[in-house]
Amino acid sequence: MFQPNMMEGLHHLDMTAQNTPESDIQRIRNDEFDSGTKSGSENHEGGASGEDQDPRPNKKKKRYHRHTQHQIQEMEAFFKECPHPDDKQRKELSRELGLEPLQVKFWFQNKRTQMKTQHERHENTQLRTENDKLRADNMRYREALTNASCPNCGGPTAIGEMSFDEHQLRLENARLREEIDRISAIAAKYVGKPVVNYPLLSSPSVPPRSLELGVNGAFSGQQGGIDMYGGGDLLRSISGPTEADKPIIIELAVAAMEELIGMAQLGEPLWLTTLDGSTTVLNEDEYVRSFPRGIGPKPNGFKCEASRETAVVIMNHVNLVEILMDANQWSTVFSGIVSRAMTLDVLSTGVAGNYNGALQVMTAELQVPTPLVPTRESYFVRYCKQHPDGTWAIVDVSLDNLRPSPSAKCRRRPSGCLIQELPNGYSKVIWVEHVEVDDRGVHNLYKQLVSSGHAFGAKRWIATLDRQCQRLASSMASNMPTVDVGVITNQEGRKSMLKLAERMVISFCAGVSASTAHTWTTLSGSGTGADDVRVMTRKSVDDPGRPPGIVLSAATSFWLPVSPKRVFEFLRDENSRNEWDILSNGGVVQEMAHIANGRDTGNSVSLLRVNSANSSQSNMLILQESCTDSTGSFVIYAPVDIAAMNVVLNGGHPDYVALLPSGFAILPDGTTTHGSGIVETDHGGSLLTVAFQILVDSVPTAKLSLGSVATVNNLIACTVERIKASLTGEAA
Repeated sequence: MFQPNMMEGLHHLDMTAQNTPESDIQRIRNDEFDSGTKSGSENHEGGASGEDQDPRPNKKKKRYHRHTQHQIQEMEAFFKECPHPDDKQRKELSRELGLEPLQVKFWFQNKRTQMKTQHERHENTQLRTENDKLRADNMRYREALTNASCPNCGGPTAIGEMSFDEHQLRLENARLREEIDRISAIAAKYVGKPVVNYPLLSSPSVPPRSLELGVNGAFSGQQGGIDMYGGGDLLRSISGPTEADKPIIIELAVAAMEELIGMAQLGEPLWLTTLDGSTTVLNEDEYVRSFPRGIGPKPNGFKCEASRETAVVIMNHVNLVEILMDANQWSTVFSGIVSRAMTLDVLSTGVAGNYNGALQVMTAELQVPTPLVPTRESYFVRYCKQHPDGTWAIVDVSLDNLRPSPSAKCRRRPSGCLIQELPNGYSKVIWVEHVEVDDRGVHNLYKQLVSSGHAFGAKRWIATLDRQCQRLASSMASNMPTVDVGVITNQEGRKSMLKLAERMVISFCAGVSASTAHTWTTLSGSGTGADDVRVMTRKSVDDPGRPPGIVLSAATSFWLPVSPKRVFEFLRDENSRNEWDILSNGGVVQEMAHIANGRDTGNSVSLLRVNSANSSQSNMLILQESCTDSTGSFVIYAPVDIAAMNVVLNGGHPDYVALLPSGFAILPDGTTTHGSGIVETDHGGSLLTVAFQILVDSVPTAKLSLGSVATVNNLIACTVERIKASLTGEAA
């Protein structure tokens, strides 16, 4: 540490030696040997007498010249003011004290070393004292915890055991962290950079954007006509991978990437075209021959669903990759399909500032917007890679072999998409979905739709992506026409209203499916003539986006002998709203403002005003979003406060507008075998899900009454009857 000073001293010594007799230099060195080791004047003569008594002949005696008390006091006083004197100060001091400049230089060097040693010795003594005190406190606390007893029963408490378990977990965690280098070396072999180890997350760092729908215990003790639908939450029981799993996960992801490229680019005989030429079907025998590696054979009782679709979307490849690699953005864009998603562990964040080489372990729950189709839960790794030709590929593959679960009903073989950059901010996307699933829990109404692959297949994913890309492009548009009455031209107002509508859609989709995050209670035998109505309750507390109190959600699904397109047009049209909307009380519905969301005129966000027929009642505002693509449609709405909407339309923050969304999800019934979807055809029947959210009590701690349940049940039953009467009358 003091090597530079010593070199400086040697340099000055050499320079001085040119002009100083050898005897004087020797005298200076001998003086410094004495005064450098002891700064006081009370040095003993032992060293000198030892030299004098040396029995060896011809031994030249060393002369020791001690500094005087005055010299030492002066140098120590100067040291307190300036521990590092420069050459000028040293020369002046040496002239005042009658010493050589080198003597002064060496004395200050030795003094600095001495002070540093004393300071370190003092610090060590203090730290040792504090350490002993902490060790004694720790032993005292351990003894107190070990001997702690419950004041009520006198038995041992669990505090000591919990602390011991936590201590053992911390030791285990430290041991695992020591193995990071070894795992990183293995990972670098495959993904081109070391593994980035993050703490395992038992819950997402960002709260899930789906509703936390709990179950009120009001129904648990009832008998006759009420059964529980739903169950345990498998996703919350899954933890992140262990260090030993990570090399296996990396190898699996690399193999899955190769398989996805083949599945996306190969034609026959891997993919066979149907007779009408509209769709392709996977040749399972050829698949096994082409891709022998993977996650093993298909489990008994599982069915294979495989599909591939291509589309050109209005979004650049960089934004697409970012959406797909961020669990929150992914679940927001695909809110009609993804009910929940979380990232458990990030094995690699990518290289060169982008997602090339990114590798993350995730869980997700996929849904169909109805309580009658069980959700599909997956535990998988997602791997992103940019290929030499510039194409980006993102692949998912299940990790169920690492966490075998008897309750697992679905596993993902390599699935994902290829993204190719096109001019003018467009991208070409090839989407592949390949899953094996146990679909025996699907209700008979939806069996044909699910078995056709359209409920969870590639066509639904890519149609949703295309529609959402159009929606995002619409929110960014600045050249809005001003001739149309009701079109919102204020840029900030458009963004705020679209963001509010997006939250409304997410809330609706999360609360209408058979997600394991909540449990539906079925009300049967009600005598209303409607299909089974399923209800659940949620307590809303301290949530600025929802009104406080007890919220009752109710949903039912049924078949209509009317095409999905006609059902969608009927439900979204404000002129026909009073035919089915009981809460509008027969009032005239007028569209005040709207925002177009895409190429199809059915994709829009509207602000409706219900002019009450009774002059004593105040008018009501309704926020509505209607969206449609080739695989499904939604009409979702919620009453909104007039003052709050004025703030939103002026560009204010929309997160504090309280919403309780209700609405409809419209799907084809799966009877049409050709590739046409909702927009293109007027054929086939529809599967319609009606869902309401009603605030039954503004006090969150209140008890839910059966009268409230009966009221909501009657409301949804009457709505269903009105829709059937209007639509089937049209069809006749």
